[in-house]
Amino acid sequence: MAVLVTLMLMKTCRLVAVVCLGMLVTSGCGSGRSTTAAGTPTTYTCCDGEDVDTVYRPGQEMTVHWIVRPASDPAVTPAEVELTARLTGPYGDVSELKSAAGGTEPPASGEVTFEAEPVRPSGAAGERPVSVIAIAEDAPPGYYNLLFSVHQGGGGVSGASVVRVDHKA
Repeated sequence: MAVLVTLMLMKTCRLVAVVCLGMLVTSGCGSGRSTTAAGTPTTYTCCDGEDVDTVYRPGQEMTVHWIVRPASDPAVTPAEVELTARLTGPYGDVSELKSAAGGTEPPASGEVTFEAEPVRPSGAAGERPVSVIAIAEDAPPGYYNLLFSVHQGGGGVSGASVVRVDHKA
C-alpha cells in the first residue's frame, strides 16, 4: 500500500511540474504586448588598455580611444553625448597620485593639466571617437592622473586611470 501511495505522489508531482513548465513556456508565446523596456542607447566608456599602458614622452599626443557599445535597438534616438579627457600631474609615484586624487594629500607642487577638446559623437554605427591630449614639450616626468567623463542624456559618469610620462620612453 505504501508503495502505491508513493507512486501516486510521484506521478502527481510530475504532473504538477509538467503543468507549471507548460505554463512558463506558453506564457512567453502570445500576441500580447512585450513587457521588455525600450532598447538601450549607445554608451561610451574609456578606454583601450593600450592608451593607459603606454609610457608617453613630453611633446607626444596621447590618443584616448573610447569604447562604444552600440544601441540595442537602432530605432532608439541617441542622446547628446560629450566625452572629455585630461591629464593632471606629475606625481612621484602612484600612491602619491591616488592620495592627491582622493583628497588626503595636496595636489603635486607644479601641477599641470593637459586637456583634450571635448568630443561629441553622433552615435552612428561603426563610429570610434577619440580624444587627443597634447602633452607639452616641457612636461615634467612622472605619473599623471587621466580623468575622463561621459555626459549623456542629462547624466554623467567619470573615472580615472594612471598614465606615465618619461623623458626616456
